[in-house]
Parts: sequence; C-alpha cells; structure tokens
Amino acid sequence: MTTLDVRALDQATLPEPDAAPEVLEQSKDSLLRRAVAAPGLLLSWIVVVTVIAWAFVPGLFTSKSPYDSDIDASFAPPSLAHPFGADRLGRDLLARVIYGTSTTLSATLLAVLVGLIVGSVIGLLSGFIGGRTDSIVMRFVDVLLAIPGLLLAMTVVTALGYGTLEVAFAVGITAIAAFARVMRSEVLKVARSEYVEAAYGSGAGFGRVVFRHVLPNSRAAVFSLAALECGSAILAVAALGFLGYGAPPPQPEWGLAVSEGRDFLATYPWIAILPGIVIAAVVLATNRISRTWGE
Repeated sequence: MTTLDVRALDQATLPEPDAAPEVLEQSKDSLLRRAVAAPGLLLSWIVVVTVIAWAFVPGLFTSKSPYDSDIDASFAPPSLAHPFGADRLGRDLLARVIYGTSTTLSATLLAVLVGLIVGSVIGLLSGFIGGRTDSIVMRFVDVLLAIPGLLLAMTVVTALGYGTLEVAFAVGITAIAAFARVMRSEVLKVARSEYVEAAYGSGAGFGRVVFRHVLPNSRAAVFSLAALECGSAILAVAALGFLGYGAPPPQPEWGLAVSEGRDFLATYPWIAILPGIVIAAVVLATNRISRTWGE
C-alpha cells in the first residue's frame, strides 16, 4: 500500500467535524418529540423535578415557616395567602408540605437503598451459588413475600422504635425480598452464559467472575425495579407517618400532614385532602417514569 493510499484511508475513516453536533441535535429532537407525544410523561417529570426542588430549596417556593402559628388563621380555607389553607393551629399547610418533602424523600431514598443493596447481595449469592443454599434463602424470601408489606413494616418499626430513620429501615426491609427475587432471576440467566464459562476456563476466581461478569450484566432489571419501588416506598413511608410511626410533631412530614387533618374531614376537608393529592401525584408520576425507564 502506497503512502497516498494510507492517507486516503485515514481521511475516509475520520469523522466529519459536524457529526457530533448533528447527533446531539438529533437526540434533542428525539427527546422533544417523545415529550410532545407523551404529555403524561412530561407532566410526571415536572412533578418529580418540582418535588426534588422542594426538598433541596424549600425557601424558594414559600416564604412562610412550617412551625409558625397564627391563631387568627386557624382552619383558613385555600386562598392566595394560604394556597393549601391552614391547619387548626394556623400553620400554613403548603409550607408544611414543602418543608416535609425532605423528610419523606430522604426516608424513601434510604428505604430503597436498603432494599436494593441487601436484596441484590442476597439474590446474587443465592442465584450464583445455587444448590441447598439457594433453596434455603429462597424459602426465607418467600416468607417475606407472603407477609403484607405494611404489616411487616409496622412490626419492624415497632421493634426498632418510632422515628424517620426507623421507618426508612422498616420499609427497606419489606423491599428486600422483591430485589432478591429479581436479582436471582437475572443471575440464573447470566450464570449460564458462555462468557461466564469462558471466564472460569481462563482461570478467573469466584469474586472476579461475580463482580466483573455476573453483576454488571444483571443490574439493569434491578435498577428498573428500584425506580418502581420509589413510588411504593413513598406511599409506605407516608402511611407509617399517618399512623404515627414516623416523624414526631411538630416536624413536617407528608403522612403526618394528612393525619393531622383526618379529624376535620367533614368540616375542613382540605387539611387532609390537599397533602394527600400531593402524595398521590408524586407516587403516580414516579410509577409513570419507572415504567418508561423499564421499557
């Protein structure tokens, strides 16, 4: 091959200077078309991003304190001064919902992490080791799956004690079984792959095969489940807060906000309904996004 041929080959394989911007513009157009085609998905992202902003910078969305009482504003209906109304102590409900977001979301994140990490480790080892170990572990997982999640969480939080951290661990424990099942299912498929057998044949040890080949190829389904579990965890954390197991008053929290208005549903329904609508909207938005992620 002559020097001219080499230069011609190099020039033929070089990417065009404008290729990267064109790819970026195409990806932007694709995201825009997808958002327009699925307005529900776009609305879900708006809800989730707004709630995340509430958790990190609540002061940008309200100038009121969630703790300040104004007896003259007790049971005030929704208005420009109090968009969500006021509770029996005259505290602004919107401020309590916004400032309670960090408590609820931090407990949700911790719960999902507990379920993800512990459940993934159990499913990974159980599926890869197999045999009697797998049978024993899966029977234990079946027992956890047979117990209603809220009942199991209530039992665990009663044993650990009341509080946001305890609620997070209790909800996380209820999610372990689902993560273990999904991880085990993925590991069983990956463990039979030819590249895993080839890794063993090349002299790779147990740890190297697990963490270099099995785990990276089994995590996609588990991460999709983690996104789906976020909605369930929010609902479980709020439910435990409603029952009085979560953050103690006067600390703002979503479940507690609903609980404080349950005695006034007949006369002042907005105290419980509006925080409940926020919880429902966030759970539905999270589930909508997780379904798209898993597709």
